[in-house]
Amino acid sequence: MARKAVLSTESPYQSKFSSLHLQVTAVALLLLLTFRPSTGSRHDYNDALRKSILFFEGQRSGMLPPDQRVKWRGDSALHDGATVGLDLTGGYYDAGDNIKFGFPMAFTTTLLSWSVIDFGRSMGPELENAVKAVKWGTDYLLKVTAVPDTVYVQVGDALSDHNCWERPEDMDTLRTAYKIDRSHPGSDVAGETAAALAAASIVFRSRNRAYSNLLLDRAVRVFEFADRYRGAYSSSLRRAVCPFYCDVNGYQDELLWGAAWLHKASRRRRYRQYIVRNEVVLRAGDTINEFGWDNKHAGINVLISKEVLMGKADYLKSFRLNADAFICSILPGISHPQVQYSPGGMIYKAGGSNMQHVTSLSFLLLAYSNYLSHANHVVPCGETAASPALLKQLAKRQVDYILGDNPLGMSYMVGYGAHYPQRIHHRGSSLPSVKVHPARIGCKAGSRYFLSPDPNPNLLVGAVVGGPNSSDAFPDSRPFFQESEPTTYINAPLVGLLAYFAAHS
Repeated sequence: MARKAVLSTESPYQSKFSSLHLQVTAVALLLLLTFRPSTGSRHDYNDALRKSILFFEGQRSGMLPPDQRVKWRGDSALHDGATVGLDLTGGYYDAGDNIKFGFPMAFTTTLLSWSVIDFGRSMGPELENAVKAVKWGTDYLLKVTAVPDTVYVQVGDALSDHNCWERPEDMDTLRTAYKIDRSHPGSDVAGETAAALAAASIVFRSRNRAYSNLLLDRAVRVFEFADRYRGAYSSSLRRAVCPFYCDVNGYQDELLWGAAWLHKASRRRRYRQYIVRNEVVLRAGDTINEFGWDNKHAGINVLISKEVLMGKADYLKSFRLNADAFICSILPGISHPQVQYSPGGMIYKAGGSNMQHVTSLSFLLLAYSNYLSHANHVVPCGETAASPALLKQLAKRQVDYILGDNPLGMSYMVGYGAHYPQRIHHRGSSLPSVKVHPARIGCKAGSRYFLSPDPNPNLLVGAVVGGPNSSDAFPDSRPFFQESEPTTYINAPLVGLLAYFAAHS
C-alpha cells in the first residue's frame, strides 16, 4: 500500500515553449542517460489494447452474457445479496481471489471511464468492448447503491475466501454482504463510487441518455450521503476490509475526487463551489505524487487542471500548480524519494503490486501531456522544464517496459508476446476450468494446483501482474502474490494508455 508523500511547488508557471527549449532538451538527455536502451522492438499496441480489455471478462462475477469471450469461465456467485434480500450479483472480482471489494472496483470503473472519455476516439473497434467493461461495473454499482444512504461495499468474507483455493464457479465460502450507512459511514468508498457513476455518465451520454441520467442522478445521491455522513469505511468495517483494502489515506481525497467528477459530468455550480470551499479543508495539496485506489490526490489535480489550462477556471490555479509539482516529482533524476526507477527504467514505489503505480501514474502523465499540448504549456521544474512530448515519452517507456522492453525481456501482460508469466496468482486461471473438469474442486483440494510448478491451465489473456521488484527481478510463481497477481486497477488505466499509443505510434 502506498505511503503518504508531500511535495511543494517552488517555481512560478511559465507558458512559452521557446524560452524553455534548452531546459526541455536537458531533461530529455537526462531521460536517455537514466534508462537503459530499449530492445528496439515495435509493439503491437492494438493487440495489447484488445487483450487488456478482454481481461475484464475473465474477472466477471455473476451470470455471464451470451457474448462472453473468455470461454473457460462460468457463472458464479449467483446468490450474492440473498442474505440481505437484495440482488448483488455481477461486478468484478478485483484480483486472483473471489471477493467483490467495492473500493477498488469503483476506482477501476472510474479509470476505465476516464480512459474512454480521453482516449475512446483512439480505440477503434475496441471502443465497444471498453464501454461494455464500464457497464459491467456500473450495473453492479447501481445495485449496491439502490437503498438510499446505504452502499454495499463488499460481498464475500476475505478471511474465509483466502483460506481456500477454489474456482469462483465452485466457491462455498461465506458471501457476507457488508454495507456502510448513516451509522457506519464510509465517505471514501462512497465518494469513489460517486466518482465512478459520474464519470460513467459521461461515457454513456451520447450512447444511452436514459442510462447516463440514471448514473448521474445516483452519483449525486451517493455523493450527498458520503459528504453528510463522514468517516472512513475501514473504521466502520475494519475486520472485513482490513488489511486487504484498508483506507490508510483518509476519506478527504475521495470527497474532492467525487466532487470533481460530478462537476465535470453535470457542470453544476455547487460542485465547483464545493471544490473551492473545501480545497484546504480536504487537503488537496497532500501527497501529490500518489494515485491509486486509496489515494486520489494526483488524479484530482490533473483532472481539475484541464479546465485551468483551458482558461475556464483560473480560480482553481492551485490545482494546476499541484499537478505541475506531481510531474516534477516523478521525472527521472529529479524525482521525489518515494518515486524511484529500477535499473531497467520502471517506475517503482514501495509496497506490493507495483504495476498499479506504473499504469496509474503513466496514465496521468499522458492525460496531462494532452492538456498541456492543447494549452501550449510546459511544466517548470526548477532549473529544467518538461514538455508534453517528454511526458508522452516517459509514459510510453513505461508501457513498453510492461510489454517486454525490460531486462528480462518479459511481457508482464499474459498472452502478449512470446515470453510472459505462466503461473499467475489467480484461482480461476490456475485450476482446471469447469468446462474441462465439471466436478467440484473443494476448498482445500485446490491447494495442489496452487503449489504446482506447472503453468496455469487457463490463460487469463490481458492480465497484467504486479510485476518485478526494484531491481527488475520477477519470480514467476503463484505464492509470490505481490509480483504474480493481476488486478483490475492495474489494467483500467492501461486501457487508455494503449489506446493512445495504438493510434499515435
